[in-house]
Amino acid sequence: MAQALVPLKDLVEAKSRLAGLLSPSERRALAQAMVEDVLAVLAQHAELSRVVLLSDDPCAGLLANQYAIESWPERSLGCSGLNALVSCASQRLLAASDEPLLVLHGDLPLIGPEDITAVLSLQRSLGGLVIGCDRAGSGTNLLAFDTRSAPVFQFGPESCLHHAASAAEQGQPVQVLQRPGLALDIDEPADLQVLLDTLGQQFSPLVGDVILSAPPAGASLDVARHTAALLSGTVLGSRIGLALATLDGAGKNDIQTGPGPDLQTGTIETS
Repeated sequence: MAQALVPLKDLVEAKSRLAGLLSPSERRALAQAMVEDVLAVLAQHAELSRVVLLSDDPCAGLLANQYAIESWPERSLGCSGLNALVSCASQRLLAASDEPLLVLHGDLPLIGPEDITAVLSLQRSLGGLVIGCDRAGSGTNLLAFDTRSAPVFQFGPESCLHHAASAAEQGQPVQVLQRPGLALDIDEPADLQVLLDTLGQQFSPLVGDVILSAPPAGASLDVARHTAALLSGTVLGSRIGLALATLDGAGKNDIQTGPGPDLQTGTIETS
């Protein structure tokens, strides 16, 4: 078994880099849809015994109740800043249990249970730090570790390289893992374009709780369900698509969708 920690920024302040495309209420709706997709996967995963949502957002408690998980206010930890908060929360969780811990962001709408299974399997076999990198191979979307391999948290620019280098300096085994479900975090307009393209390829429009046609074989109905309901085949999704088409550098030909660079610690790229 394992544990999971999801730090969540106040949804009112979320996704500020999408301000040119989305209104404040739309950005909040998108952030909430994505974190609900993440929490749905974590809450239902058979290998996770404990899931904690770390946030001062007013709706954090309601989300925790909805998914039968725990909610920890940031202010309860007595520190501030993402890295300090994650470090304090991780120490508390690891002190209470010797189970491995996953730390992952809440803006991974394509994450599925198979991604969590793959990460946990790799962490147990490695006995060290697993880094789930973003599409570019530079950012960190997920970390998996146990007490011995707990990292120095360095979320920020080039965090994947920093996390890998820090673990290597400590003599800990480290492996970078790149999977489609872990690699797409939504920060920039280009990320939103990739998300819309992916949803268009994998999901039919949703009407209420009814999927008009089934997703591809092997796809879970719960993967990206909330995000798809918000963006796939909707007026909002269509408007965003039109807006993206007018942005210089936001077209499909300008968006990096291929695998990121291999790091010295080795990158596992899986589909």
